[in-house]
Amino acid sequence: MNYWLVLLLAGIFEIGFTTCLKLSDGFTKLWPTVAFAICALASFGLLTLSLKGIPMGTAYAVWTGIGAFGTAIVGMMFFKDPSTTMRMVFLFGIIGCIIGLKFVAPEG
Repeated sequence: MNYWLVLLLAGIFEIGFTTCLKLSDGFTKLWPTVAFAICALASFGLLTLSLKGIPMGTAYAVWTGIGAFGTAIVGMMFFKDPSTTMRMVFLFGIIGCIIGLKFVAPEG
């Protein structure tokens, strides 16, 4: 099994659950709340599965990094969050760190 692909999917579902959290308006809207729950369960389930082949600290850092980067991009694209040059530099720094962690992680 490709645990890195599983971890990537977990991060994508994290972006989904944070986006749905915003759309749920404090869990007052049914379908975004349902989507939040589904994405959260999928994200945590896939993160758990990835831990079978990736060290815990590495997996958690990568998972949160993917979620942070993706959620920030979604916020800029759809929720009018600011998108300054420095913000983009630091967001891409997160991606650089994720790639670095992939290269230095022991094979599992």
